[in-house]
Amino acid sequence: MSRWTATLPMYNVTPQHGRLWRALLRDALEAFARAGGPGDFVILEEAPDELMPLWRRPDLLLSQTCGFPYRMLGLQEAVHLVATPVFDAEGCEGAHYRSAIAVSAAAWARGATTLAACRGLRAACNGKDSHSGMNALRHAAAPLARDGRFFSSLIWTGSHLNSLLALSAEAADIAAIDCVTLAFLRDACPEKLRDVKIIGMTALAPGLPFIASRALGDRLGALLFDALESARQADAGRARSLRLHGFARLASSDYAPIEQMAQFAAELGYGELR
Repeated sequence: MSRWTATLPMYNVTPQHGRLWRALLRDALEAFARAGGPGDFVILEEAPDELMPLWRRPDLLLSQTCGFPYRMLGLQEAVHLVATPVFDAEGCEGAHYRSAIAVSAAAWARGATTLAACRGLRAACNGKDSHSGMNALRHAAAPLARDGRFFSSLIWTGSHLNSLLALSAEAADIAAIDCVTLAFLRDACPEKLRDVKIIGMTALAPGLPFIASRALGDRLGALLFDALESARQADAGRARSLRLHGFARLASSDYAPIEQMAQFAAELGYGELR
């Protein structure tokens, strides 16, 4: 490759988080170049709206994807799995995480204090290809669904933050929110959670993987993992702000629980979140 591309699009919850992730990325890629990796790269300030083409680029040096497109939409066949971050956030266990089941304060006041009590309420979801917002919630609601339905309506919001805003505005009653995103919001802007109540957590699943083009190869992939860890250790304050405890080496097979959760819901006749 003449020039490589890199961006970390998944956890830029606030502008400050975005700056910290870009700084970590630059430090990691510079350390990678010093260790023998490609030194000619560009870091995108903003990721494109359509992420799948980005993740499939042959010149992708480093990015982060969701476990659902990685396992369920064929991405694992096209990319090199570099690392999975380990976060210090409520709901995380090692390189695995959960989603928080959140309801609006108004719904909670009307008795929506458990998932079972949310039958017939209005759901909000960040996207159809999201594990944390869609697949995890579908898995949790599947045993409670009747005739393939649990909610009265569903809106697609485009992001976890927009889902939370929909709850606060009472445009929706319930959503599943990535626990790392929730932790970042509690740190940076807790006022956005003032009108939201957490009533439960979804099942544990492997975290959002850092990926690269398969063209990178195993040797350089291992060096890139080391460079990420070096960049994390280089700035302890930044790591604390990102709640980044370290990185883990997971195998593609470790992402099987995401597919198993989808299959579980389908077997119960709840193959579609609704």
